[in-house]
Amino acid sequence: MSTAFENIIAGVWPGRFVWADGTCVAFATIEPIAPGHVLVVPRHPYAKWTDAPEEVLTRLMAVARIIGIAQERAFGVARSGLIVAGFEVPHTHVHVVPMRSEADVLLSHARPASDGDLDRAMESLRAALAEDGHGRHVPPRLGSPELA
Repeated sequence: MSTAFENIIAGVWPGRFVWADGTCVAFATIEPIAPGHVLVVPRHPYAKWTDAPEEVLTRLMAVARIIGIAQERAFGVARSGLIVAGFEVPHTHVHVVPMRSEADVLLSHARPASDGDLDRAMESLRAALAEDGHGRHVPPRLGSPELA
């Protein structure tokens, strides 16, 4: 049985992608803590982060850092935060959240967002990533993890 994230990556379920490479993708969560909140997800469905090989974890952290830098500028925040929990979906993922306070790392503060709000936030983040020189990893279409 496929995980929710496998279905999003495969295009079975919709997603809003800001990053794609051979190891991972990053897309909006539909229940963000703050505008610009994304999930960095390996293409392979490791159930727990401790199951993933070290090189995959290293790549996830490198991508999370790149996205965090772009979030800080795109959303005018002092920092971005990381959360690795994984109880809601058994597929390793890193939450990267633009933060205004420590409360912005509490998953209990996540709320559904409108399609328009999600689209605007992800387009802002995609633009910031491209401005930072990472355009080759920003998919040409918001709804696809494919680069070509």
